[in-house]
Amino acid sequence: MQIPIEQMEGVCLRFVVILVMVMSVESKLKTGFYSSSCPKAEKVVRSTVESHVKKDPTIAAGLLRLHFHDCFVQGCDGSVLISGSSAERNALPNLGLRGFQVIDDAKTQLEALCPGVVSCADILALAARDAVDLSDGPSWVVPTGRRDGRVSSSSQASNLPSPLDSIAVQRQKFAAKGLDDDDLVTLAGAHTIGQTDCAFFRYRLYNFTATGNSDPTINQSFLAQLQTLCPKNGDASKRVALDTDSQTKFDVSYFKNVRDGKGVLESD
Repeated sequence: MQIPIEQMEGVCLRFVVILVMVMSVESKLKTGFYSSSCPKAEKVVRSTVESHVKKDPTIAAGLLRLHFHDCFVQGCDGSVLISGSSAERNALPNLGLRGFQVIDDAKTQLEALCPGVVSCADILALAARDAVDLSDGPSWVVPTGRRDGRVSSSSQASNLPSPLDSIAVQRQKFAAKGLDDDDLVTLAGAHTIGQTDCAFFRYRLYNFTATGNSDPTINQSFLAQLQTLCPKNGDASKRVALDTDSQTKFDVSYFKNVRDGKGVLESD
């Protein structure tokens, strides 16, 4: 599942195509759905995301991941935003999700402007697009008109991709959603603006496969860098960039790093 270096520049375009396909599966979605009922909807979402990204550039990755986790479970219906002890957002794979406050902020503004019109699902889809664009990534037209889901169950989130998944397991999970290997590799590229906790990869540095050794596939100089960032008995919640070259810029350096043995997560 390697991407030739000459094909990497086309990855961002494919990323857009996949997201547009995923977000347009629902019926009756159309561009400019709110042009009459709430004409400033997209501008409000954009300005809200921009405000939060200026304060914390890492929130862009959080919004993109939040949208992906929402769509992967039962479609892009905003059900990941629902609170409750047994809701999706409390499932183990979702405990590290970030960006809820950005969606809440945009929703509050839109309710004051156009009460009961713009769905949270659409706000999340628009926010993910704007987060990528504000990270120097591509932009795309987002069809809108989603209805917010009313059902949110943590048990339905059990099949989300995990940083510990093997290639075989990842392929299986993506195939179940109608996505192929190219889609899997392309969507993994979203890690170009992501971060993760030391807890999710430290075993690769000190006790890979319970051998007491490091993962031999990690570039040795990069291994030393990661061990400095995540000491054996250090803070497991410390966050580390998944793309050490340009963690706030949406580009293809993530793929180059993985090719060169500088991937942080085992799933990478």
